[in-house]
Amino acid sequence: MDSKTEERFEQIRSRIIEQIAANMKLYGVPSTVGRLMGTIYYNRGPMTLDDMTEELGMSKTRMSQAVRELLELQLAEKVFEKGVRKDIYNVEQDYYQTFISLFSSNWRKGISMNRSFQQKLIIELNELIHDENLEEDAKEKAQEYLDETQSILDFYHWLNRLVEFFESNEIFKHVPKTEDLPEKDK
Repeated sequence: MDSKTEERFEQIRSRIIEQIAANMKLYGVPSTVGRLMGTIYYNRGPMTLDDMTEELGMSKTRMSQAVRELLELQLAEKVFEKGVRKDIYNVEQDYYQTFISLFSSNWRKGISMNRSFQQKLIIELNELIHDENLEEDAKEKAQEYLDETQSILDFYHWLNRLVEFFESNEIFKHVPKTEDLPEKDK
């Protein structure tokens, strides 16, 4: 391939990586982490921290943080390669699984945070309801809040089941990965 064509492909690759970063930002993932994921993905194989640092021009410290974020999101994994002494990492190659990992990770954090808050709120509201010195209208208000809190907990229970539905890949039985599209939409 001549150098002009090679340069065009490099520009296209850069644009694709920036689009991956922009897409991941929609899920609350920093663009640097998205850029790293795109870079490893389009490397078509595992990379060391040194490779990533050189490719992206970022500090090794920031690169380590970005890799750690990808690992926490379950979008990357440390891999073994015979003869390589440094840690090497690869990223998820399946777009569907990437979506599920991002979706699940974000919602699990929200579910956990909100359940914890709601549980504390229930304790506080029950204390008010059972306070003998509290006026009846205040107890009614506390009961109203308690009932609403239970509805909110029911929602987070449903959301947890939805996350499990995605993580089990059951979603693909109901919304297949591909379908017969008209030729103009392909």
